[in-house]
Amino acid sequence: MIIYDLNCENNHRFEGWFQNADAFEAQLGDRLVCCPQCDSHNVRRVPSAVAISGHHAEPVIETPAVSSKTAVSTALMPVGAQAMALYRQLVQTIVSHSEDVGPSFADEARKIHYNEAPQRPIRGQASEDECDALRDEGIQILSLPLPRDEDLN
Repeated sequence: MIIYDLNCENNHRFEGWFQNADAFEAQLGDRLVCCPQCDSHNVRRVPSAVAISGHHAEPVIETPAVSSKTAVSTALMPVGAQAMALYRQLVQTIVSHSEDVGPSFADEARKIHYNEAPQRPIRGQASEDECDALRDEGIQILSLPLPRDEDLN
């Protein structure tokens, strides 16, 4: 597994995990690599500040060959901020690909489960007791705390 630091045309920095360098090149060529913030497929590798190897107890610092006239600036995203960015991306994907049924979530989930309503991804609000009852009926649901709207940007 190889981890690359990537940058899109809008200067959003993120990382991608790939089986190897050839897998990265193939996915890039097939336009499968895109920025998680703006969905741009115009992505390039950028120098990595730190590479962590499983064979060393200490981080290995990568220093790319740079001409004396070129300045390289790298910044590491803290793990907490990176995890929050990934969580925001997950929530945004769920929101954009599901129907908001609001407080009638439990009723609508049951209708879908028992084929009384069309199959589709839904989201909404349900109490803890309602969620427990749905799970007891064998209805698979996922409870996610939603970040505030201002935290999604």
